[in-house]
Amino acid sequence: MKVRGSRSREEIAAFLEAERIPIRLGCRTPAGHPWMVSLWYRRRLLEARPTDGGDDGGERESGDDAGESDRWILECATAASADVVTYLRETPEVSFEVSTNDPPYAGVRGRGTASLEPDPEKEVLRDLLERYLGGTESELARTLLDEDREEVTITIEPAVVYGWDFSGRM
Repeated sequence: MKVRGSRSREEIAAFLEAERIPIRLGCRTPAGHPWMVSLWYRRRLLEARPTDGGDDGGERESGDDAGESDRWILECATAASADVVTYLRETPEVSFEVSTNDPPYAGVRGRGTASLEPDPEKEVLRDLLERYLGGTESELARTLLDEDREEVTITIEPAVVYGWDFSGRM
């Protein structure tokens, strides 16, 4: 993943962990029209890929992965019947933004690829309910966790992320 903007890789990760702002996920409809949806998200670290210990000889561009230990993805949950699921099956390329709505403005935006997986146990959804609502006891949580509701996980693998923080000039 390439990192750009005024925030470091570590600052971007800390922002995404700390904020409870929904992600704005942009994609394309099958007709090619832009579409955007706001979803709850969580950042999840990936395990390091095994290496053979050798250098592949390839050159790295500025901002490329600093190391395999800091690879992460973003995960969202939604109903299997949601329009965005249909759209992502057709075209998995996405854009995204997580940003504050009030000054001083700060945030992270980027682009990447989305994949979809069924979540019959609603594990991601349960975690998001804890993160955003503080538990699973609300009426909304009970509705979303209904056993008859099919849930999917949207996994976003960022290719480029851009972090900014305007608090120093606001």
